Amino acid sequence: MLNPFARKDKENEIKAMGRLPPGQSLTDKFPVLHYGSVPRYGDLSKWTLNIFGEVEKPVQFSWDEFLKLPMRKVKMDIHCVTRWSKFDTEWEGVWMQDLVDQGIVKLKPSAKFVIEHCENQFTTNLDLAHFMKPTTLMATRFNGEPLDPDHGYPMRVVVGAIKEQAKDPDVRYFWKGGKWVRGLEFSAGDKPGFWEQAGYHNIARVWPEERFEGQW
Repeated sequence: MLNPFARKDKENEIKAMGRLPPGQSLTDKFPVLHYGSVPRYGDLSKWTLNIFGEVEKPVQFSWDEFLKLPMRKVKMDIHCVTRWSKFDTEWEGVWMQDLVDQGIVKLKPSAKFVIEHCENQFTTNLDLAHFMKPTTLMATRFNGEPLDPDHGYPMRVVVGAIKEQAKDPDVRYFWKGGKWVRGLEFSAGDKPGFWEQAGYHNIARVWPEERFEGQW
């Protein structure tokens, strides 16, 4: 028989470790939240990722080319603005800093922000410093399996926190990593995205509960 208190016991354990941010609750599920319909990719031969804006030269990757880029695995805690948190999730994907270090992507000094362009004309924004953190990945796999369509297949951006730095004051809410990403625009100026323009907090740090502008 399943222990009806198991989730709460686990939540209390995580909380005692200092990993549960204020206003959040642990979930063992993976809730599905997004704007617009779920894209269905039958053939990835036409899929591309475009990197443009404040770069020395725009770069485009096909799906096969993207899969040949250096990949990393990172185990992270993720926190949704709708108040659920999921712990020790494992993601595999490309870290932008690796591409910069290898000269695959060359940023101009004017690059200060990254705008994620997703399917359904959805966008979200991150400052460059956060996008370049090792806890921000262009992920293709979750817990050892390819992403499913509801969670961003074939590729999404993921933002989170590693256990050892769970209380990093700069951890961001999960929506700052867009699903179904098709373009990354490096920009000199900030460009608030879909939810940010709808009243969600532009920075979206988890521990100070930056959920909405003005905290309405």
